[in-house]
Amino acid sequence: MKVGVIGTGHWGGNLVRNLAEMQVLTGVADPLESNRARSLEDAPGIETFEDASTMMDAGYDAVAIATPAATHFEIARQALNAGLDVFVEKPMTLDPDDASALHRQALEEERILMVGHLLLYQPAIEFIAGYLRSGELGEVYTMHQRRSKLGRVRDKENVMWSFGVHDVAVLLSLAGGAPTRVLASGHAALTPGVEDDTYLHLEFPNGVKAHLHNSWLWPRVERELIVAGERGILVFDEQSSRVVLHRKTVDATLAHHDEGEEILFEGSGQPLRL
Repeated sequence: MKVGVIGTGHWGGNLVRNLAEMQVLTGVADPLESNRARSLEDAPGIETFEDASTMMDAGYDAVAIATPAATHFEIARQALNAGLDVFVEKPMTLDPDDASALHRQALEEERILMVGHLLLYQPAIEFIAGYLRSGELGEVYTMHQRRSKLGRVRDKENVMWSFGVHDVAVLLSLAGGAPTRVLASGHAALTPGVEDDTYLHLEFPNGVKAHLHNSWLWPRVERELIVAGERGILVFDEQSSRVVLHRKTVDATLAHHDEGEEILFEGSGQPLRL
């Protein structure tokens, strides 16, 4: 089976290294010679192409696309047309209609089309999903996600597209379905029409409400998920890969109870390989 990576810059380089270590990488395509050279250092002996179309015509079976988000639709469309299975980095497209078109095309061509929502396969997130399914937390009230830091600023896609796509996927998965109500707001300070700071609010049929804040104009790194429920509050600190249960509750008389906290899970994995 021949597997290639299209776009070997910052994130594509991660794909190259992981696929090479898994011994499944055949080649890469990137217009920049420096990127191709770096890929050869990480994966000696692979094929290199300056043009993605040439790779698609070279007998490949699947490609992973890690080019700028604005190019995803056209490259993924070409790959599906060529009969290839496709893994495309988030966001799949910047236009919902384009995403729907790729989905329809993959069904028609009977090809695999997968988006790189890596957080869904992060061991801590899988633990939280199982914990909520078990009912240990009781009724889930709210979920709060924060992913903010200073930089890396984009001029084509807003901060929610850049930072928050993984978080939205996690919230949808933990809530168990699509929301019935969506509210979003943001502020564009640096590039007109490209929000640097965004807030997303989701309401689900089961009564759960979820809230997401993303910003690349933020003084510190924040990567945190908080799930408030009937029997306590789960806190996942992504930087420490630790899930802590705070046994803090409020009863029917509005009295507070604090029974301490417990580390329920600690550990990480390489989602690209899971």
